Amino acid sequence: MTTEQEQPMTDSLNIERVQTGFRIEKRILKVLKGLAEYHDISLGDLVEGIVLHAFEGKCAFGEQSLACIAELKKIYALDLDANAAHRLIEKEN
Repeated sequence: MTTEQEQPMTDSLNIERVQTGFRIEKRILKVLKGLAEYHDISLGDLVEGIVLHAFEGKCAFGEQSLACIAELKKIYALDLDANAAHRLIEKEN
């Protein structure tokens, strides 16, 4: 994900994945799913990559991915940015 070219798999890492469930803002999820599709990877793989980059203080996306994200945000009317983090309150039904 860090470059727009596919990186060759050099050493595979054996890991254990667990099934989890968490709630996420609807439009954010749509953008994430669209980006995963753009990269032809699973949503889980995308989220793992983003988190691993964030843990090291690195950006997970190159220029093409950022442009794709900007387009997906327009398509799904996602007007939230990093300033909204930790301030989102769910609407009551």
